[in-house]
Amino acid sequence: MTRSTSFIAAALVLALGIAAAPAIADIDHPKSDAKVQAQAFLDLYNSLYMTQTAVASEAEWSASTNVNPENEAKRTAANQVVAAFKGNKMVIEQARAHLKRKAELDPLQVRQLDSILLRAGGYPGTIPDVVNARVEMESKQTAIQDGFTFCLETPSADGTCSKPVSTNEIDGILKKSKDLEERLKWWTVSKESGRPLKAGLVELQKRRNQVAREMGHSSFFALQVADYGMTTDEMMKLLDSFVADNKPLYDELQWWVTKELAKKYGVKPPKKGQPVPAHWFSNRWAQNWPGVAEGVDLDPYFKDRSAEWIVKQGESFYTSIGFDPLPKTFWDKSDLYPVKAGGERKKNSHASAWHLDIDKDVRSLMSVEPDSRWFETTHHELGHIYYFMAYSNPKVPATLREGANRAFHEGVGDLISIAAGQEPYLRQHKILPADMKWDADRMLLNEALDSVAFVPWSAGTMSRFEYELYEKNLPADQWQKRWWEIVEKYQNVAVPSKDRLTDKSLCDACTKTHVNDDPAQYYDYALANVIKYQLHEHIAKKILKQDVHACNYYGNKEVGAFLGGILAKGQTEDWRKVIKDATGEDISTRAMKEYFEPLKKWLAKQNEGS
Repeated sequence: MTRSTSFIAAALVLALGIAAAPAIADIDHPKSDAKVQAQAFLDLYNSLYMTQTAVASEAEWSASTNVNPENEAKRTAANQVVAAFKGNKMVIEQARAHLKRKAELDPLQVRQLDSILLRAGGYPGTIPDVVNARVEMESKQTAIQDGFTFCLETPSADGTCSKPVSTNEIDGILKKSKDLEERLKWWTVSKESGRPLKAGLVELQKRRNQVAREMGHSSFFALQVADYGMTTDEMMKLLDSFVADNKPLYDELQWWVTKELAKKYGVKPPKKGQPVPAHWFSNRWAQNWPGVAEGVDLDPYFKDRSAEWIVKQGESFYTSIGFDPLPKTFWDKSDLYPVKAGGERKKNSHASAWHLDIDKDVRSLMSVEPDSRWFETTHHELGHIYYFMAYSNPKVPATLREGANRAFHEGVGDLISIAAGQEPYLRQHKILPADMKWDADRMLLNEALDSVAFVPWSAGTMSRFEYELYEKNLPADQWQKRWWEIVEKYQNVAVPSKDRLTDKSLCDACTKTHVNDDPAQYYDYALANVIKYQLHEHIAKKILKQDVHACNYYGNKEVGAFLGGILAKGQTEDWRKVIKDATGEDISTRAMKEYFEPLKKWLAKQNEGS
């Protein structure tokens, strides 16, 4: 830890100690005002929480936008300060003591105290060596991930790669190539990052579980699920229900996709119901299946646009429905476009949105290019940004400046991605030429290749693997084999080569960003995938009075008011109440199933007799 960060850590702990000394003695006193005592603690905590988060986030931002050893060291030191603060024994003792008088507190105070204890669960000050080891290992793991060089040709003896390739190039080959040998080569290259990441995940599995169990949780997975107010059994049951509800449509969709891909590659398809080799799909994890449907490629309509226009149009969408323009600091501080070819700087390739100070400093890290994927991704990431901006208001304490749950953040971003891909919006902004014929069936099919295909991956593969990784302490020597068993069970996707199952150095699960730096939370995306269709149906039918497949949010202030009402609450209300109040029903796949009902009928005709 650097001298400056050590000083900050000491100051934070000292401040808490000074404030806590009289407070702890008075908390259980019958004459003391429980609300006043709790609020004094919460005010101090929130202030310090915002301060230390801003410092740590700046270090994290630098390490993600300019991957090098110096920035990695700064990130590690800053995150250790955050860990020391969140898991400080005094913080835990104070929060628990105040919650003993829960009946005397305001609901908002109780929610803050619960949130503080959940945060402490990952960094308990009772085992500082373990916490520091976790933070240091996570920083190293992220640096390995962000700085990994994908090499198409075997590196030379000195380790130099003669033909480095980017993830965008890998994705491009997997999207366009019709040569299965070429596809397998590039797909295999995309999995090489798993080798150096495996050792780190072995250590992190141990450390993450240690900190969670120190705070009374059965595993790190259980700790993360607790943020939803659910047990692991409740969460896994919910996720399994998503998979089961989605399966009939998924099976028919995958069979149609399999036949189309077999035609493309000039080979016979596997028998219906048999697993499909992973390198057949354009996505590296087969989590969605873009590029299969014909007549839906919108990339040509963006070729004359600039990357800057893509981001500005995204902002225009939100301002048109009543949100404020993005602050000048967003444009000054964000890292929105690809690193120039040949440059020395490396940055995280995964699109993300950042709320650095839990207040006004919002930024995005992307590599925007003028194509349809980045058009939708930009609208999605700005959804996070506007969520940050909406709940950064005096009614929402810093500790509750989050989505109603983590899935709501993703759900809102995905919701806007739906809106950004519908015909009326695209035509209004002249992205589609006047003579372009919109094939509604094909466009719905293309959307299903993302959303329907995504359910068994998010609710099944990723969530089941991480559940077993932490809750069942899955041994490292079983990871590779078990990963592919789970992939086959939920996604009906097969490992391209059986040799991969016996290579002890491989970790194909490790190649997924979230396993390393956003662990045990992938079900967020599964719930978001369901929530977005519930919100979209309400907006289309109840507010716009338009077809759910062809509506236009742009310029409608009532839509903005509806969304703003959800976003501005942050985490001040239980997420189950938020979804029920907004849509009139509990979380359910009903809206999603109804949305894709026309596709179900279309696929039945296409697959008839095959």
